[in-house]
Amino acid sequence: MKPKIVIFASGNGTNAENIIKYFQTTETAEVVQVLSNKKDAKVLARAEALNVTADSFSKSDLNDPEIIGKRLSEIDPDLIVLAGFLLKIPEYMVTDFPDKIINIHPALLPHYGGKGMYGMHVHRAVVENGETQSGITIHFVNEHYDEGGIIFQAKTRLTPEDSPEDVAAKIHKLEYEHFPQVLENLILSL
Repeated sequence: MKPKIVIFASGNGTNAENIIKYFQTTETAEVVQVLSNKKDAKVLARAEALNVTADSFSKSDLNDPEIIGKRLSEIDPDLIVLAGFLLKIPEYMVTDFPDKIINIHPALLPHYGGKGMYGMHVHRAVVENGETQSGITIHFVNEHYDEGGIIFQAKTRLTPEDSPEDVAAKIHKLEYEHFPQVLENLILSL
């Protein structure tokens, strides 16, 4: 039986879709469930279109070990992947799945991380501060936003002419290129 991946996502789901498609072409693992904290998140339709079970839940469900915790225990995933998931992971999940919850952040941590630093908020801050590079950080999740151990980083050069939208496009390209491969390497090392 292939190792199992559960993806948590809050929005559009392009990274989740990329991960699902990647693992549908390999024997390494499979995405068995996509969960979102938003009923109307496009990620749910993307997952279902790729024949992956998808469901939504409330913030209180996430924080209740008898709801999301029980579901995860039944699935027994080898990895839980946060792909654009905006809620803080509750402590019981960090405890129940040590070094099995992985997040991708659209900046080079420890810079531009923490509560409220996601998506365009990060890219605007990078541009406003005149940074000459940005990138992605793939890291383990602990009980604090963006403070878990770093697994992988990739960088891209920025120019003074880059808008936040330009930075977002460069970061998205890095996410697509690296996130599935890093996940595969993690699974192979289990």
